[in-house]
Amino acid sequence: MPRYAAIDVGSNSIRMEAAELTPGTEPKILASDREVTRLGESVFRTGRLSEEAMQLACTVLARMAAKIKTLDVVGARAVATSSVRDARNQAEFLARASEAAGVPVEVVSGREEARLIHLGVRTRWPNAGHSLLMVDIGGGSAEIIRSEGGHVREAVSKPLGAIRLKEIFLTADPPAERQLHQMREYIEERLAGAVRRFGHDRYDRAIATSATAAAVVCAVNGVPRPRRDGADRLRASTLQVQRLFRRIRGLDLAHRRRVPGVGPRRAEIIVSGTAVLLHVLEAFRLPSVYYSAAGVRDGIIADLALRGVGRELWTLSRDERVEVEKMSVRCGVSREHVRAVASYVEQLFHCLLPLHQLPPVYCRLLEAAAYLHDTGHLISDSSHHKHSYYIVANSDMPGFTAHERAFIANLCRYHRKVMPAADHTNNQGLNAEEKRALTLLIPLLRLADNLDRSKTQRVSSIECAVRDGGITLQLASKQDINLELWAAERVSDLFQTVYGRPLVLGRVARTS
Repeated sequence: MPRYAAIDVGSNSIRMEAAELTPGTEPKILASDREVTRLGESVFRTGRLSEEAMQLACTVLARMAAKIKTLDVVGARAVATSSVRDARNQAEFLARASEAAGVPVEVVSGREEARLIHLGVRTRWPNAGHSLLMVDIGGGSAEIIRSEGGHVREAVSKPLGAIRLKEIFLTADPPAERQLHQMREYIEERLAGAVRRFGHDRYDRAIATSATAAAVVCAVNGVPRPRRDGADRLRASTLQVQRLFRRIRGLDLAHRRRVPGVGPRRAEIIVSGTAVLLHVLEAFRLPSVYYSAAGVRDGIIADLALRGVGRELWTLSRDERVEVEKMSVRCGVSREHVRAVASYVEQLFHCLLPLHQLPPVYCRLLEAAAYLHDTGHLISDSSHHKHSYYIVANSDMPGFTAHERAFIANLCRYHRKVMPAADHTNNQGLNAEEKRALTLLIPLLRLADNLDRSKTQRVSSIECAVRDGGITLQLASKQDINLELWAAERVSDLFQTVYGRPLVLGRVARTS
């Protein structure tokens, strides 16, 4: 299962998340971290990131990078948003931050930030078919997104972050009425264009992300800050947000910190953040808003997966594929047959990923074995699986380490007949993890080989589903595949022994 990591260098805090992705299930969060750094404070006052803020940010990034390094991720991305976009010493910070993070820290535009926020929410909370208005109120900017049917229709980024507004307008504590009035006029002016552009269409749901939204929703629902993780998808009406704003605008910092759900650091910027959220709700005539715990980091992880980052770890490189295919053809094996078997094993590996949970490298080695499993026919048709082992184990295979070659050879050895046994000398060089992987992959290679029993590539694709505790494989074909079904069913007993689940095979007719 691929693992990805994301770092979001925001104006108020730096967030890290690492997740493991399995097809058909929600991402499994492996690690998450957040540290308030207030990068934006100095930028919004002086136009530059202060030395203290940069040092703290780099210390936090180094800590997060050390954690990510232990998780065996196949891809990572770090982005910086509003405050770094505006900083005159941006280049210096990016160089230092990239070294600390272990990956390039890139500045993203407001529209890219909005795209990632939308993708993150869609991943965590699909809302299929709905018309949505999303708002993210960060430290330096606010992103407003119109989404229909899971696609971004409009997106704007405005300089309406909670820290930015607090630094510009709210210098008194509690804020003076004149300051609040000036801030509101500024918010109205900045949002006017977006309101005209988006219009007043009816939305099925409004969704707010970010820590400001979490604090507001928790405060109006009486959820204490330690229980904020349970606030995902919690609702707050516009009337409740209005009441909260009227309450906190007159409180000093000490009293704001006592408001349940707000938290000591968030209390410093909650007035400006709530003001932005409230104005969005009023300007777009929204009756309520839901909080989503998703954010930029979730969008980054989803984006890395969609773009196939790390895919090279799952499959043979072009040169490796050419090498094993040539080797197979030199041994007299049908090129069309091994290509079909390689395609089938890759499909089986991915669709059964939730069961075997093997790292990506084993998919690559299984694919190589699919090309080489029949090479032993060059020596003799009798016990050709043993001859295949000998040929692969003793061949010069550029692109593969000696240890990888030994694993591939063992897969070829067991692609038919018996399973590995304690007295077999050929697999004694494998460690415990590799022996487990070998056992889990043998049924897949046998299935794939039998799915081309006729050697005419009649099965076009494989659909896999877990049903009633068993595994159902539906084979798509325009032709008669009774021979392939019969051959594949011969592997069902072994499959159940290895995976502990029955295997059911069926056919899906394809007319085109």
